[in-house]
Amino acid sequence: MSDRHPLFKPLIFVGGIVFGFGLGFSHMARPEVVLNFLQFDDLGLPFVMFGGAIVSGIAFALLPRIRDAAPLTGDPYERRLKPFDRNVLVGGAVFGVGWGLSGICPGAAYASLGVGNVTILWALAGMFIGAYAQGYWRSRRQARDTAATGAD
Repeated sequence: MSDRHPLFKPLIFVGGIVFGFGLGFSHMARPEVVLNFLQFDDLGLPFVMFGGAIVSGIAFALLPRIRDAAPLTGDPYERRLKPFDRNVLVGGAVFGVGWGLSGICPGAAYASLGVGNVTILWALAGMFIGAYAQGYWRSRRQARDTAATGAD
C-alpha cells in the first residue's frame, strides 16, 4: 500500500504503544484479572472496555462530520457491516473458550508479554497455531467447494 501517508506506520506503532500502556496500566494484561472478570469476581474489565468503546464511539461519530476521508489512508469513512451468521456464532464461541482457558485475549497477550509474563508465550503460540489451522481449513474448504462447482 504505497499510496498511504508516510506517517501511517509510525502512527500505528504509536497507537500500539498507547494501547499496550493502557492495558498494562489498567492491569488488563494480567490473566488473573481477566479470569476474575470471567468468574464475576472483578468487574474492572468491563469498565476499561466501555471506557475505550466510548472514546472510540465519539471519534467514529465525529470524524466523518469533520473530514470526508481518513487523514492517513484517504479511505472514505463508511460502515462495513458483517452479516451475523453461523461463522460469527461459532467463532465467538470458540474465541470465548480460548479466552477462558488462557485467561487472555490477543491484544492483551502481547501487552502481558511486555509486562514480563513470559509464560504467555504458550498462549501466543496456541493463537498462531489456531489461526493457521483455521486458515488452512478454510482454504481447503474453499478449494473443495470450487472444485465441486467447477465439476458441474
